[in-house]
Amino acid sequence: MSTENEGTEGNAVPAVPSVPPAPPVPATTPDPAAENVRDEPRDTTAAEATPPAAPAVPPATPTHMDAPRHTPTAQGTPQDHAATAHTPPHPHQPPHSPYGAAPEPPAGAASWPPPPPAVPSYAGGGAAHTPGVGNGSGGGPVWGAPSPQPGHTPSQGSGKRGAGGLIAAVAVAALVAGGIGGALGFWAADRNDNGSSGSSTTVSASDSPRDLKRPAGTVAGVAAKALPSVVTIDAQGGDGEGGTGTGFVYDKEGHILTNNHVVASAAESGELSATFSDGKKYAAEVVGRAQGYDVAVLKLKNPPAGLAPLPLGNSESVAVGDSTIAIGAPFGLSNTVTTGIISAKNRPVASGDGSSSKNSYMSALQTDASINPGNSGGPLLDATGAVIGINSAIQSTGGGLGQSQAGSIGLGFAIPINQAKNVAEQLIKTGKPVYPVIGATVSMEEKTGGAAISPEGAAGTPSVTPNGPAAKAGLKPGDVITKFNDTVIDSGPTLIGEIWTRKPGEKVTLTYERDGKTSTAEVTLGQREGDS
Repeated sequence: MSTENEGTEGNAVPAVPSVPPAPPVPATTPDPAAENVRDEPRDTTAAEATPPAAPAVPPATPTHMDAPRHTPTAQGTPQDHAATAHTPPHPHQPPHSPYGAAPEPPAGAASWPPPPPAVPSYAGGGAAHTPGVGNGSGGGPVWGAPSPQPGHTPSQGSGKRGAGGLIAAVAVAALVAGGIGGALGFWAADRNDNGSSGSSTTVSASDSPRDLKRPAGTVAGVAAKALPSVVTIDAQGGDGEGGTGTGFVYDKEGHILTNNHVVASAAESGELSATFSDGKKYAAEVVGRAQGYDVAVLKLKNPPAGLAPLPLGNSESVAVGDSTIAIGAPFGLSNTVTTGIISAKNRPVASGDGSSSKNSYMSALQTDASINPGNSGGPLLDATGAVIGINSAIQSTGGGLGQSQAGSIGLGFAIPINQAKNVAEQLIKTGKPVYPVIGATVSMEEKTGGAAISPEGAAGTPSVTPNGPAAKAGLKPGDVITKFNDTVIDSGPTLIGEIWTRKPGEKVTLTYERDGKTSTAEVTLGQREGDS
């Protein structure tokens, strides 16, 4: 069904009169002398620029009148064909006059029948549709229909129907699609106006995917630059235990930074390997690990040339709401990239390595980027591609923090890179971690209103180390520490996490309560070497 008839259902076409009435005055009287000369499309007058109201439906051409057929001019511009009473309808109607111009009348017909108004065929201007003639355009131009080739005379058996039909179909479908239709329609009309021709038309994208370049600031740009420096770590212990984690290139000498719990099962006796994003695999060994910080440093045994360390950012300058990008191997799926934001800072987190009763403590960066088992040890990047943390722990629905086979619920935790960098440098230098301490044992209970100094230490030792930093500052068993500098302390793990973000020798201010009174003390942090 022709689209021109839409909106005109139920309007009957008047019967053909035996004698045509006086014809209405046409918008423009064609010049018979110029009938066969159509090199240039005529100028559109001001009246034609605004389509007039639709005139009454003109009577159809009497069936006993045979309009002469016209052949293309010397320049190859085809003329309109009229159907005869005894000839079957022509299945392919050549393109009509340029948009906005009235069709040329047949030779000898003077000004009758009059030309239809200058209304595009898709506007539903009321021009009568002659069944069986052409493609149902009703005398108006077909939007997006191409001009035939110069010198080509359309015929009923033409094999070129596919090209014109394809463009018209694309244009009609695109008009429904909105803006895309406008672009394709303009493209097709432009081809008609310019008189270009061809047996087929190919529409192709301007760029193939491999030619697209992502800006450095996009997630795709950051990931493309970082992925070659991220490795998937396979740790196989001597007892058959093992697992998969992540790490990243720390320096050009082949050091890899990761979590302690990723390599703990293979640290003493086992095999370690690191696989890059290009699939190349290298054997590795442990240089040093810090169970309390949950940080470990590996060294590739035969590092490849051209290693590109990931740039390290400043975790102190991170703000809640900053964009984050996590790269890792969740559930063994290497080179996985996820995104999110920093959802909290200084989050106290205690997690275990699964092989001992000892916990790791951190004042973590919290992110909602999807982190799952296997992401551990991988980099948490900011929007510039700099490492701001090491993905280390997740909150699972089963309760408790740490690695679990439960999936991500949007609560992931990363060791701040400023702390991890200090630990890594110490491990590379000595192979052992160094911890800052205050020289006091605190309770691990969470509902004490702070970090309460225990009545006694482990195995009956004093809870406040004699002549240690806390003792020198006047702290005693039973004191409850409520602030570390300006950070509120609500539990023992929170205090430990804050202390371990500092270096031995730094001076800090502790706020504590004793017998209902609040006091402050300046403490110079001591140190402890190794995990014990």
